[in-house]
Amino acid sequence: MLSLLISALVATALAVTLITSQVSTGATVFYCIVGFTGTFFLVGFLVRKKMSRVQGEFQESMQAAQGRMQRKVQMFQNKPGGNVKQMQRQLEMDQTAMCKEGLEFAKRLEPFRKWSLLTGRQIATMRLQFHYQLKEFDQVDEILASCGFLRGPMMMEPMAVAMRMARCYKNDDLAGAKKVFKRKIMWFRGDRGTLLYGLMSWIYVKVGEPDEARQILLKAKEATGGDTFKRNWEHLSNNREKSFSNAGLGDQWYSLYLENPPAPKQQRMRGNGRNPRGF
Repeated sequence: MLSLLISALVATALAVTLITSQVSTGATVFYCIVGFTGTFFLVGFLVRKKMSRVQGEFQESMQAAQGRMQRKVQMFQNKPGGNVKQMQRQLEMDQTAMCKEGLEFAKRLEPFRKWSLLTGRQIATMRLQFHYQLKEFDQVDEILASCGFLRGPMMMEPMAVAMRMARCYKNDDLAGAKKVFKRKIMWFRGDRGTLLYGLMSWIYVKVGEPDEARQILLKAKEATGGDTFKRNWEHLSNNREKSFSNAGLGDQWYSLYLENPPAPKQQRMRGNGRNPRGF
């Protein structure tokens, strides 16, 4: 990383100068450490300041796009007689545009990669999420293949972990999904583990292991207290696997593209369809 290299060069130059000036060894070591640390933090501060501007633009852009989509949904729900399929297509187009815009912002962050290892992982995380939402799963699998110690996307959020587990399932890698779940669930206490518990139990049901799913749901009930887990545990305990449903997990669940969400609901007209006042 360039920040480390620059700091090392400054410390080296300072050491040579102090030794040439016959400064004591203790003082030389002290000033070299101060020079290295000060340079490292100064360079980091300047880089973060420039990077934060791009990140700020990115956040504003994403919030604006989400706001537009939410307003369209609200208008559709309040307007009787609308075309549901047309609305769904419009929302899909808006989401596609938002994700592609996010990938363009990721390109703008590339110059900062050489300054910090963490920046590279942040970019990989952004790309993972946007490619997943675009259903570009080949690129998603390629990004996930780079996972390792200090490499690849960061698995610091439940959604990123869930995406990795979902791709393991889709690639017939049940062992991989189990491994990711066991390693990561301990870091997500309380409600933060909701999506992962729901996904792992769903995977067990799909591969024909309802007993394993019930054990996961038992832990989920204790950890989160979620009603969805309670209902699903009861279904599996009474051999009603077909009644198992993660619909209660909402949009996060459906954003994994493992199941199709229900169509948006419209408000019903009261009275005569031609006259909203009913007369």
